[in-house]
Amino acid sequence: MADTDLDLRLVRYFVVVAEQLHFGRAAEALRIAQPSLSRQIRRLEKELGARLLDRTPQGSRLTEAGEVFLPHARALLRTATRAASQTRAAAEPSRFVIGYTSNLIVTPAVRELRHRYPDADVRAVHLDWNEPRTALFDHRVDVVIARLPLPTDELEVTVLYEEPRVLVVPLDHRLVGKESVTLDDIADEPLPRVSEDAAWNAFWRIDPRPDGSRAPEGPLVRALEDKFELIAAGQAVAIVPGGMGADRLRPDLTTVPLHGIEPSHVVLATRVDDRSRLLAAFRKVARALLTGGTGTA
Repeated sequence: MADTDLDLRLVRYFVVVAEQLHFGRAAEALRIAQPSLSRQIRRLEKELGARLLDRTPQGSRLTEAGEVFLPHARALLRTATRAASQTRAAAEPSRFVIGYTSNLIVTPAVRELRHRYPDADVRAVHLDWNEPRTALFDHRVDVVIARLPLPTDELEVTVLYEEPRVLVVPLDHRLVGKESVTLDDIADEPLPRVSEDAAWNAFWRIDPRPDGSRAPEGPLVRALEDKFELIAAGQAVAIVPGGMGADRLRPDLTTVPLHGIEPSHVVLATRVDDRSRLLAAFRKVARALLTGGTGTA
C-alpha cells in the first residue's frame, strides 16, 4: 500500500458515485457508460485493496472502507485543483482578474499592473456587496477590493485604508444641516437590513448599540438602489461609508457626519494559499496607490 499510485480520475469517479449512490446517475453525470464506470470503480478498489461500495436493489451504499476513503478522496481532488491553479499562477503572467464592490476605485492599481505586465490580461470586474468571498473561491476573481465586514476564514486580508461612516438622509430630514450626529440622534430611526448577512446588519446598523439596546427594525433590501429609494421616500435612514457619495448619486439625498463610532475599512482579500507573481505585484501597487483619499495605505 505504501507504493500505491492513485489515479485521480478514478478518485473523481468514486466521489461522484458516492454522492449519487447510484451507478446509473453517476455515469450520466460523468458522461461515461455505466459498465465502464463499474470497471473503473473495481480498478480503484483493487488499487486500494478494499471494497468501497456495495450494490443494493435501490442503488449503492458506501462500505465502512468507503466512508473512510470519501473525505480523503475529496481532499485529494481539492489539493490537485489547488496545485494546478497555483502552478499556472506561478508561471509567466497570463490572466489576472480584480474584483471590486460598489463605489470603490481600483483604476490606479489596475493601470499600474497593466503597465508592469503588458503581456498579461488584467481585468477588473464589479461584484455585488455579498459576492467577494464566493467569487474568490469560485476562482472568478484572483483578488477582491471590498469593505468589511467580510468572512475572512481561509482568506488573507490586508487593510488598505479606513473611511468614516456617515448617515444618509433625504433632503427634508430633520437632521439635515447639522455639523454631525450621534447614535442618540437616530435612536428611533429605522435602518435598512439584509436577510442574508448577520455580520453586515450588526456593523452597518450598529446592532446592538453600545448600551445593549437593539437598533429599530427597518425594511429589508437587496440592492443599494433599493436602499436609496427607501431613504429618499422617507421610510428609513442608513449608515454608509463616507466614500460612497450617496449625495452625488442622487440629488434628493445628502449625508451627515456620524460621530462616536468606528470607521469602516477597505481591504484587499485573496485566497490564503495564493502566491502568484501577479498577485504579489498587485498587492504592492494597491497598498501604494489605493488610499481612498481618507487614510494611508
